Amino acid sequence: MRDIKLLDCTLRDGGYINNWDFGYNHIVSLFERSAAAGTDFIEVGFLDSRVKFDINKTIMPDTDSADKIFAGLDKKNSEIVCMIDYGTCPLENIRPASETIVDCIRVIFKKHLREPAMRFCAELKKLGYRVFAQLVSVTSYNDDEMHDLIRIANEVKPYAVSMVDTYGLLHQNSLKRWFELINAELSPDIALGYHAHNNFQMAYANCIAFLAGNTERTVLVDGTIYGMGKSAGNAPIELLVMHLNKVCGKHYNIDQFLEAIDSDILLLCPPQPWGYSLHFFLAASNDCHPNYVSALVGKRTLSVKSIDEILKRIDNEKKLMYDKDYIEKLYREYQSNDIDDTRDIQKLSGLLGGKEILVLGPCVQEGYADKIQKRAENSIVIAINFAPKDIRCDYVFLCNSKRYIQLAAELAQNEHKYKVIATSNVTKTNGIFDYTINYGALYDEGADPEYADNAFVMLMRFLKKAGAGKVYIAGVDGYRGINIPKPEFKTEYRYSVERAEELNAYIKTRLHELSPALDWEFEVKAGNYDF
Repeated sequence: MRDIKLLDCTLRDGGYINNWDFGYNHIVSLFERSAAAGTDFIEVGFLDSRVKFDINKTIMPDTDSADKIFAGLDKKNSEIVCMIDYGTCPLENIRPASETIVDCIRVIFKKHLREPAMRFCAELKKLGYRVFAQLVSVTSYNDDEMHDLIRIANEVKPYAVSMVDTYGLLHQNSLKRWFELINAELSPDIALGYHAHNNFQMAYANCIAFLAGNTERTVLVDGTIYGMGKSAGNAPIELLVMHLNKVCGKHYNIDQFLEAIDSDILLLCPPQPWGYSLHFFLAASNDCHPNYVSALVGKRTLSVKSIDEILKRIDNEKKLMYDKDYIEKLYREYQSNDIDDTRDIQKLSGLLGGKEILVLGPCVQEGYADKIQKRAENSIVIAINFAPKDIRCDYVFLCNSKRYIQLAAELAQNEHKYKVIATSNVTKTNGIFDYTINYGALYDEGADPEYADNAFVMLMRFLKKAGAGKVYIAGVDGYRGINIPKPEFKTEYRYSVERAEELNAYIKTRLHELSPALDWEFEVKAGNYDF
């Protein structure tokens, strides 16, 4: 007979927000409130042999660690669940179920690992656990692969098989299709589960559609308190409880979850929020891994339109299997847009060759404007990706599409004041730039792709190419980092301390490599960064 079970995965999926560092008091509070609410299954974290035990964290090397944190707590009628990402925790780290507080283990695995992962599930069953087979990125399966997975599951007989919408791609028609296919072929004594993500703001609606599916088997639905979780978050468990109580005849205590939001979750929001965002929308709308968007946003050179265009170039087989080298290749190909810049290079060499140049960055230090203005009177002034307001400027150097979009109106209004030198990856909204030079010729092939198109270095490489004379530099103060965990999607000027130091070291190296052919110095010493 059909039964509905609720699984709370806050302490596991919510850990993506805070590196699983909830703090022991919050761990206990969240666990006890979920148990008091009558939750059927409470997932208390990952088992991962690569980490060391920390009583404040819900990522643990073995079942003994779970005992150290949760043994002695009142789980009431709930069952305690841990998750293993297949391949990250060997059997020797897992005691028999009779010797630990852990009742169930969920095993997540990608489709190409389904056979060995299901064999691992079989071994966990022998240890006495209820085992859940979690189909990572169910949308990546084709019908033949799903038929094969169901065949193996019917042999292994896990407690449950769960559809995991890892990247929040499912809509109700596709969810219904997978539900009906799996339900028709899966052994009736195996429960069917659903784990939603909220990239399209469909998690709650999809859970309702899943729960309405026509089946007599046990079904399980996952949620997290306040939707706390990876990417755009999960289905909020308090909404699921509201629906289950009103429509499905359940009697979960929603007040416990609301108290948990107020006393625990709202204190855990920093440093990395979750929820609906443009970036996760871009990933979901292109059926691709969110890390592709993260990598492109991290470039700080691309407009949203450009990011979307690059995502559309990703091969189907690569979409949900993040490949850093592959996205770097697509980025480079997109940016290159090779042109014949011979004529513009010749013109600019004639204008800049042997001349005194003032390179102007956007970080002009307070109190030095007069000194820089005086230098500008006797130099050709080139500003990097911005239009100076108080200092005379001859050229604006543009190599960043995102910057250009922000500056387009200002550049159009002041086109009589300065000329624009743009690299070929930047496209003018109307007409052509005064000068266009090949992006590929200035791209630093020998550098880490993270830094290979740094605007300052690209301009200095161009000035060497144009035969510039003495080059003075102002307003380029180096990168300053802040001591916070790296956010999944960086804001435009936000760098970790480590990343800032790496960027400064790279720029320093490249400047000194240019020195034999390019005579440069800082008009104003660049803050604490002695390039």
